[in-house]
Amino acid sequence: MRADVQEVADGIYLVHGSNTNWVILAEGDAVTLVDTGYPGDREQVLASLAQVGSSPEAVAAVLITHAHNDHVGSAEFLRARYGTPVLLHEAEVPHARREFLHQVTVGQVLQNGWRPGVLPWAVHALRSGGKTHVPVTAAEAFTPDAPLDLPGRPVPVHSPGHTDGHCAFHLPDKGVLISGDALVSGHPTSRVKGPHLLLDMFHRERAQALASLDVLAGLDADVFLPGHGPVHRGPVREAALQARERAA
Repeated sequence: MRADVQEVADGIYLVHGSNTNWVILAEGDAVTLVDTGYPGDREQVLASLAQVGSSPEAVAAVLITHAHNDHVGSAEFLRARYGTPVLLHEAEVPHARREFLHQVTVGQVLQNGWRPGVLPWAVHALRSGGKTHVPVTAAEAFTPDAPLDLPGRPVPVHSPGHTDGHCAFHLPDKGVLISGDALVSGHPTSRVKGPHLLLDMFHRERAQALASLDVLAGLDADVFLPGHGPVHRGPVREAALQARERAA
């Protein structure tokens, strides 16, 4: 299965899976993989690595923006099969281990079923493994706010609200932000195109999600790669402020 891979800057690839994106940061023979899509996206994850001239064995680490099933889907597979470290914010580690699960519930989806796109999205999510039990049994914490010693030198930026330990990843030398679900540019449940927040039902704490937009607005970047939607080019500060205005 061929993946939809887009090189957005030298060595930085945005991959569109089934309703969820992941990012590959390539540096020499090694890569960093940021997020892994749904469990059902595994073949696309592996195909995307091959398409950029890499392989699962070359993944130095998997970074997870947050531990929802549509982002952590193949993380445990890579850890168990290839010994790949899986790294998250310390507040997200127990979430990834499934000591608890903060994710939209069936009841919330049904309550929002009148909204355009919600029910088709829900059917797709179920078919792709959205309710599958996928704990990362040996998830590890990284140190936020400092460059990680990994390909791309990403800097974790704690941006809670969507989940307690959600992190974006800043690539200051490239002017790129990997925003995860703290800032998106599209989603099947939204008619909004361009920078915005996901529907409230997806967020653990909406007020924190809004506050995190201010954090992202303070980063020096002119491209953001969202967890959902296409690449967005333009000052991230303006994009984050636009999302805040739309949320209000």
